[in-house]
Amino acid sequence: MGHRIIFATGNEGKMREIRALLGDLGLPVLSMKEAGVDLDIVEDGTTFGENAEIKAKAVWKVTGDIVLADDSGLAVDYIGGEPGIYSARYMGEDTSYEIKNRNIIDRLKDAGGRSRSARFVCNIAAVLPDGRVLHTEETMEGMIAEEPAGSGGFGYDPILFLPEYGLTSAEITMEEKNKISHRGKALRAMKAALEKVLKREMERTQDENINCQ
Repeated sequence: MGHRIIFATGNEGKMREIRALLGDLGLPVLSMKEAGVDLDIVEDGTTFGENAEIKAKAVWKVTGDIVLADDSGLAVDYIGGEPGIYSARYMGEDTSYEIKNRNIIDRLKDAGGRSRSARFVCNIAAVLPDGRVLHTEETMEGMIAEEPAGSGGFGYDPILFLPEYGLTSAEITMEEKNKISHRGKALRAMKAALEKVLKREMERTQDENINCQ
């Protein structure tokens, strides 16, 4: 079949998670850079799903491969779901996550208990070689920590406290994170969907070969 999976990101943190979860599909899993794709994609959707599809379609138009893209972010209930789809651009793209995380904690200084509820959201879009589009969306529920903690992960991981672990998302192991993370769950759901697609394609190819004999 000769397919490749290209994940429309240049973020190495994401690629580590992605390769760990999709590596056994039997197809090469490449970042945009590894696939030789250099695009400036304008994410002007109004939902995580729209933005994920915009990115995936942009790369698919160039490569024709199986292209996956995610749009993910932190949604904090106390501040109306912010930063939401603007998580990467919150306070400006050049602002460090150390500053972004501190800003969110400061905005919740008067919030206590359940009012600190928050979640990571991840929507993954896959564009297949024939142009069909698949979506999966999952969340990882938690609370905004009183202080950042942990050096694992990236982005907002140090401030999402996970009550079931008593740790932030930046303090748990990669193995633990892949089991419960928004991206891990969305990737597993997408992996299952892709396995079905690839299985049907293989069966169709076998049928065609039999008919040609």
